[in-house]
Amino acid sequence: MAKDTVLLGHGSGGTMSAELIRDIFLPAFQNPVLARLDDQAIVQVNGSRLAFTTDSFVVKPLFFPGGDIGSLAVHGTVNDLAMGGAKPLFLSAAFILEEGLSMDVLRRVVCSMREAARSAGVAIVTGDTKVVEKGSGDQLFVNTTGIGIVPNGISLSANLARPGDVVLLSGTIGDHGIAILAEREGLEFDSQIQSDSAALHDLVANMLAVSRNIRCMRDPTRGGVSSALNEIAATSKVGIELIEREIPVREEVRGACEMLGLDPLYVANEGKLIAIAPAEDAQALLATMLNNPLGKNACIIGKVTEAHPGLVTMRTDFGTSRIVDMLAGDQLPRIC
Repeated sequence: MAKDTVLLGHGSGGTMSAELIRDIFLPAFQNPVLARLDDQAIVQVNGSRLAFTTDSFVVKPLFFPGGDIGSLAVHGTVNDLAMGGAKPLFLSAAFILEEGLSMDVLRRVVCSMREAARSAGVAIVTGDTKVVEKGSGDQLFVNTTGIGIVPNGISLSANLARPGDVVLLSGTIGDHGIAILAEREGLEFDSQIQSDSAALHDLVANMLAVSRNIRCMRDPTRGGVSSALNEIAATSKVGIELIEREIPVREEVRGACEMLGLDPLYVANEGKLIAIAPAEDAQALLATMLNNPLGKNACIIGKVTEAHPGLVTMRTDFGTSRIVDMLAGDQLPRIC
């Protein structure tokens, strides 16, 4: 496999993505804010703490059960801000359109973005449009940038996990990735699998109202739960131990993964969060999550340990333990 060209795996959110960032982008753009490698940058501006993030969306197909590229772009950017504890305020939206795209398709996407932004309480205040020749793109790509305010006393980062902390998950995993794959490949199951795409900032605000001791939060998108937890373990130099039976997976998603040879731990989510928090706050946080519609299936799935720093392990249903590596390449390209 060529090492001197960009491959699909470089967009996986796994090991190849990490190598691309480490070898190309960090040396070029290095600064203390970027070095944290969180889902958003937290910067000081005139005494206020601003959260700033950007994301690009290249999902195929554009429309899928539970959402579309427009709502996904809003939700994904709002969630990246929320994972830093920020209240999202403003978004930009930039569109790269392929010549020949139907205006009706574009209108549907734009209307969906409008409704998603309205529901999330954010305003799309600026943007850009470019058109490329037919065959130079794939219908429509969207880039969104978001700005929010981080309240005083909130400090969330992947380098803050400590041994003894617990790992909370807001609900079932793998829904988004399998919904995209099923729609793309025309797969049919006994019941339709819906994407979990949703804006999580209200759930985050509820959690932070209960405890400001939360160490870090991540929405496990590309690379799934495995990549998100591996990044936290490596950055905090701790071990993370998961309990297999506690990780919620819908039966139809589990069945689809078994049929397709996929592991739900590596499948993308777009409406779930992982939180690392001190053990003494865990039950209060869990109760708050369960009372929110977006956390109704929340649970504690593991703990942070001193053993095996930098590694994620899992106690299986058979009583054994296995390493949960970061995904090397890309199980499901073009899912967000």
